[in-house]
Amino acid sequence: MLFTVTLCTHNHAARLRQTLLDLQRLEAPKSAWELLIVDNGCTDETPALLAACEWPLNWNVRVAREPRLGLSNARNRAIRSASGEYLVFIDDDETPIPTWLKAYEKLVLAKSPDAFGSRIEVMFADERPAWLADELLGFLGQLDRSRDTIRLSDPRDFFHGGNFGIRKSVCDKIGDFDTDLGRTGSNNTGGEEVDFYRRLLGQGLNVWWTPDATIYHRVQADKLKRSYFRDLHYCQGWIEGTRARAGRPRIPPPYLYGQLARAVAALVRKWRTSGRHATVRAEMNVSYFVGYLFGWVLGDQSRVPRA
Repeated sequence: MLFTVTLCTHNHAARLRQTLLDLQRLEAPKSAWELLIVDNGCTDETPALLAACEWPLNWNVRVAREPRLGLSNARNRAIRSASGEYLVFIDDDETPIPTWLKAYEKLVLAKSPDAFGSRIEVMFADERPAWLADELLGFLGQLDRSRDTIRLSDPRDFFHGGNFGIRKSVCDKIGDFDTDLGRTGSNNTGGEEVDFYRRLLGQGLNVWWTPDATIYHRVQADKLKRSYFRDLHYCQGWIEGTRARAGRPRIPPPYLYGQLARAVAALVRKWRTSGRHATVRAEMNVSYFVGYLFGWVLGDQSRVPRA
């Protein structure tokens, strides 16, 4: 079997229902594949939904349960449970184009990659807010590294977690997803796929990008709030502050207070010169440094509080 398409989900039954319908529009690749759904401790209608699903007759579908909350735990469960040579990950709020899996099949057969990723376009379920500038769309998952098929070698050119794949055997060399990173329940922590990507490059593995396996990320109303963007950066700051301290004194070094002060000053200037709609990016920077300071002082990266 070439592919295990992996969908990890936690208490998102309504959006999962739409994704499962969209997946049934896929054009089947020539190679054998399966769909593996990982129920990550769901307590809503998800188990009943999955039990009642009627799949296409020629589909091979399995459901695995991972009781330990956390997207990284769910992905690691998928690695242990997959039958395919490659795992292809998709989120429970995404719509792939019909040729999505065929495009990855073409890439795999041509390049024999160890990992790969592709484009993500944002699809708004509600009206786009006036303050949501194009520069912020990447924080909602939008990604377009190149319009050509290219090999990735820059640590900054990581793929996003909603549309990427790995050869299962690479985990024997670089390890699984870091369970200290990634979403856990309603916690907004991320970074697990960035960490995984950089470990791939660190081992000199073969990582590719194709522009042809596009998915659409259906952005829900709860992400169309300024607080969502601030929380993203607060959590990232918390993790990085925790790791940077690494056994050093809990009192933060003075330069961190200077960074926070400069971020606050930049926010005030932006507000005065451009108005409230233009300040989201500056607010995110302030949230990052606040999270960094709290992470340094309190330092429990397994329990990142919400901002």
